[in-house]
Amino acid sequence: MMDSTEILKLILPAYLVEHFNITKIEELETKLHIYFEEKNNYGNQCPERQLISKGFHSMITIEDFPLRGKSVKLHVQRRRWTDKQTGEIISRDWN
Repeated sequence: MMDSTEILKLILPAYLVEHFNITKIEELETKLHIYFEEKNNYGNQCPERQLISKGFHSMITIEDFPLRGKSVKLHVQRRRWTDKQTGEIISRDWN
């Protein structure tokens, strides 16, 4: 049997399920709004750098495929980090 994460990957982009937390879902009559916040785990991928979370970029909205006759809007907040040694601001590139 599939777990809930695997089921979500069938409906939503896999990278969102893997790298973002769902923070809110709003179901309206004709629309579904799903809000995502990037996980604070970039430092795990760059252990040689001391990264400190420094908030988020502006939220972006992506129009996804309809689900059950409702338009779907994905509201995504990407995180940014600062390298403690260099002061460089770092974000993942999701393009």
